Amino acid sequence: MMYDQIRGDTLYIMLYTVVTTMAMMASCYLLLRRANAIAPDVTSSVRLRRWTGVFFASIALNHVWYMPIFFLSSSEDIIVTDLIGGLLDFMTVFPLAIIVLFVMLQDRRRPLWPVAVMMAPLVVGEVFCLAHRSYAPLPLVYVYSLLICIGLIIYFVRALRQYGRWLRDNYADLEHKEVWQSFLVLAIMLLVFGIYVFISEGPAYQYAMQVIFVVLICFLLWRVETLSELSMPGHDVEVEVQALPHGSSLTFRNDIGPLLKQHCEESQLYLQHDLTLPQLAQDIGMNRVYLSQFFSSQNMTYNAYINGLRIRHFINLYHESAETHQPVTAQQLAYQSGFRSYNTFSVAFKKVMGMTATEWMRKVAEQG
Repeated sequence: MMYDQIRGDTLYIMLYTVVTTMAMMASCYLLLRRANAIAPDVTSSVRLRRWTGVFFASIALNHVWYMPIFFLSSSEDIIVTDLIGGLLDFMTVFPLAIIVLFVMLQDRRRPLWPVAVMMAPLVVGEVFCLAHRSYAPLPLVYVYSLLICIGLIIYFVRALRQYGRWLRDNYADLEHKEVWQSFLVLAIMLLVFGIYVFISEGPAYQYAMQVIFVVLICFLLWRVETLSELSMPGHDVEVEVQALPHGSSLTFRNDIGPLLKQHCEESQLYLQHDLTLPQLAQDIGMNRVYLSQFFSSQNMTYNAYINGLRIRHFINLYHESAETHQPVTAQQLAYQSGFRSYNTFSVAFKKVMGMTATEWMRKVAEQG
C-alpha cells in the first residue's frame, strides 16, 4: 500500500502538518479579515474571499481526516479511512475548487448546481469502493476526473475569452481585473489528477501532492487579494445584448458622438482613474447598453476608446514639455494622462503607436 512507505517518515509528516496549518490559517484569514494585506489598495471580491476561505477550510479538515493513516496498523482500517477521505475530497475539496474558478469570473454569476452534477458520479464511485472495501473501481473514477478537467479547460478557454471582451467593453483600466491566472489554477488541478492517476504509488507522489497544495494555497491567496471586485449593478451579459430600435442606427450614432465629444473628450473625463462604461453613460445621459453598442458599431471597445484618448493626451503633454524644455519621464506623463499603472500604459501605447513610449519619445527628440 502507498501509505506503508511514508508511515513513520518524520519529514513527510512535518510537511503534511505544515500544509494543514497553512490551509487553516489562510481560511481564517479570508473568512475573518476583510482588508487586504497583500494589496491594500485593492478592494477584493467578498464573494470570492468567502468561497476561497471555505475551500481552504476543506483542505485543512480533509488533511486532518487522513492523519490517522500514518499511525494505523490494520489494513482494513487504513482502507476504510482512505476511502472515506477520498469521498470527502469529491464532496468538498474538488467541487469547491471548481466553484472558486467560477467565482473569479465576475462578468456574470454562473449557476453552481452543474458542479454538483459533475461531482455526483465521482461520489457514487467512491461510495461503491467504500461499500466493497476495494480500490479496484478507482481507475474508472480517476479517468472520469481527468475528463472533467479536460472539459473544464475547454469551458474556461471560452469563458476567459468572453470575460476578456467584457472587461474591454466596460473598463478603461484592466489593472487587477484580468483573470488568466485562473486558467493556471485549472492546469494545476489537472496536474494533481494526472499525478493521482499515473504516479499514485510511493513517497514521491505523496510529497508532490503536498508541494502542489502549498503552491495552490499561496497562489489563491495572492489571486484573491489582488483581484478587484467588479460590482456593476445589472451587468450580466444577458442584459448587454439588447438590440437597438429598428431603423435607429444612424440617429443613434449621430446622438452619441457629439455627447462623447462634449462630456468625455472636451471635459477630459477620460483622465478619471478606473472610469467605467456605466459611469461614462451616466455622465453623458445615455443608456449604457446603447453606449456599448455604439462602440461596437465603430468597431472598437470602450477600453480602446478611453485609452486612445489618454494616449493622445500623453502625446500632447510631451510636446508641451518639449517646447518648454521641461525634463519629464514617460511614467510621469502616463499618470497625468489618466493611467493608474505604467504597465497598463505601456501596453496601450504600444498597441496604438506600434512602439514603446521611450522609443517614440527618442524618435520625436531626434526629429526635433
